[in-house]
Amino acid sequence: MVEVFNPSTEEPLTKLSLATKEEIDLTVSKAKEAFQSWSETPVHQRVRYLMTYQQLLKDHIDEIVEVLCLDTGKTKEDAKGEVWRGIEVVEFSLSAPSLLMGETVKSVASQIECLSYKCPIGVCLGITPFNFPAMVPLWMFPIALAAGNTFILKPSEQDPLTPNILAKLLKRAGIPDGVFNIIHGRADEVNYLLENPDIKAVSFVGSSKVGKHIYKKSSENFKRVQVLAGAKNHLVIMPDANKEKALNALTASSCGAAGQRCMAISVGVLVGNANQWVDELKEKMKSLKAGKDYGPVISMASKQRIQKLIDGAEKEGAKIVLDGRDNNNKGFFVGPTLIDDVKVDMEIYQEEVFGPVLILLKVDTLTEAIKLINNSPYGNGTSIFTGQGAAASLFKHQIEVGQVGINVPIPVPLPFFSFTGWKQSFFGDCHAYGKQAFHFYTETKTITEKWFSESDTNEMNMTIKLE
Repeated sequence: MVEVFNPSTEEPLTKLSLATKEEIDLTVSKAKEAFQSWSETPVHQRVRYLMTYQQLLKDHIDEIVEVLCLDTGKTKEDAKGEVWRGIEVVEFSLSAPSLLMGETVKSVASQIECLSYKCPIGVCLGITPFNFPAMVPLWMFPIALAAGNTFILKPSEQDPLTPNILAKLLKRAGIPDGVFNIIHGRADEVNYLLENPDIKAVSFVGSSKVGKHIYKKSSENFKRVQVLAGAKNHLVIMPDANKEKALNALTASSCGAAGQRCMAISVGVLVGNANQWVDELKEKMKSLKAGKDYGPVISMASKQRIQKLIDGAEKEGAKIVLDGRDNNNKGFFVGPTLIDDVKVDMEIYQEEVFGPVLILLKVDTLTEAIKLINNSPYGNGTSIFTGQGAAASLFKHQIEVGQVGINVPIPVPLPFFSFTGWKQSFFGDCHAYGKQAFHFYTETKTITEKWFSESDTNEMNMTIKLE
């Protein structure tokens, strides 16, 4: 049993039972059995279930938000934004009839035609993190189901109530038994799932350490795998940037959702005279209110880890401009923290903090800023604030990061594009949602065929028994 707490109050919410091996085996077996009929269900019929589901999510958004706030401690605004981003992916999944079309050429040789189909691959597994218990599952299973697969979700054990309500609404949409399933567990249960030969594909979002393990173990068991892993996202502020908009963006993108976003900005890179804006940045971060502008981190262990990283930065010689370690808030709160004079070899720069902590580095030129970012092992997201088109053009073409913002602090693409992390922020071949997700959840079958004329057929009246 795992005890689940409300991060805002530290009060117990529920006790979670972890799945046994027997329950896992039964769930996978049921999903495999359901795949036989679900994969043969016409795509437009599969999409109709998701159309109903989309409407149910909208009708019950206030209920989902309430549960999500209990589960994670998020503000209502953050929680509602998360649910809507998930709904947008469900809406995108309704494009499945077009996106699942194969290819053909009328004639590839004399009397020979060739065509291809996109076929579902089987039972798929999604392993999702605590920070977005609604949005990240919705990145995965609607597209997988639309493509004709069945799905098992292993959500974070730290906030299980939100994925449970997503599952209840999907059941109300009429989805057949065995098509969508939830297994609650921790590392042991995940490893057991990854060893099951009937699971054909694995999608994961989480830390780099765990992501590398998932990628390696899935690959060793001959599964298709996509891993969205850690990040260290930089926001470059040029001296010609609109100061007010740039500092507001830096404040919100570093502290929103308590910094617990893989696309959160955790490093501010001040170029040239922009390094004179630190005091104004401090005042903006200082004005943020707990419970209104940001929520708690997920657990006491997470809070203590963040505090330890701030302690370490101070010991290594960084300057704590705004200190969020000591606060009187009940719950797992860490206040907005601003750290200056950071060097790239410090632990606070090397590690993903995953809290409302912003560190500052200063450089003289945009070229130095680009080199700094490109030297990072991560490549999830980055942004630049500038008024110069030439600077923006140089940045977007030379930067070695998968998702780039120009005067946009958190450049998360809408669902008809894919979430395209690079380097150690992503392991696999096909990215999450967008067209690439339909590639990930399907196999291509190519058929080459030739038919003979009646005069070439010896046994015109032969009866062929197919079954």
